[in-house]
Amino acid sequence: MIDDVQGRTLVSASSQDLKSEVEGFTVETAKKVGQRLAEKAMAGNINAVVFDRNGYLYHGKVKALADGAREGGLKF
Repeated sequence: MIDDVQGRTLVSASSQDLKSEVEGFTVETAKKVGQRLAEKAMAGNINAVVFDRNGYLYHGKVKALADGAREGGLKF
């Protein structure tokens, strides 16, 4: 997550964080990354975000990441 106004990274999550839990980058992994991102954001007192998919279609891994983040409590 990036603060565009200040130009700094607030929170980040990666499949590398889940290396012991997952194998490869699948749709399920993307969902877990979204959940981990939401956990970190909520711990940093961030509960609402704007989701920029950067031109990617909203399906597959992009959708799974967003769904995981929503399940984790983030509001888009």
